[in-house]
Amino acid sequence: MTAEEIKELDAKVRKARFVLSQKAGVLHDLIEDRLPADYLEIPAYAEETFLACKAWDELNKKLIENKI
Repeated sequence: MTAEEIKELDAKVRKARFVLSQKAGVLHDLIEDRLPADYLEIPAYAEETFLACKAWDELNKKLIENKI
């Protein structure tokens, strides 16, 4: 990878980290503020958070591999 491609990938990793932090925050708010009443919403929020974490992990691994 070129230096420019690594820079772009790094930006994608940072954006993915931001997205996963937002998803985790929404899940946290559900748990802290709306349980037990809204417990049926847990699977959807958990899935979104999981997918955001997975996307970040895949990008981050690719970045680490290409920085070496």
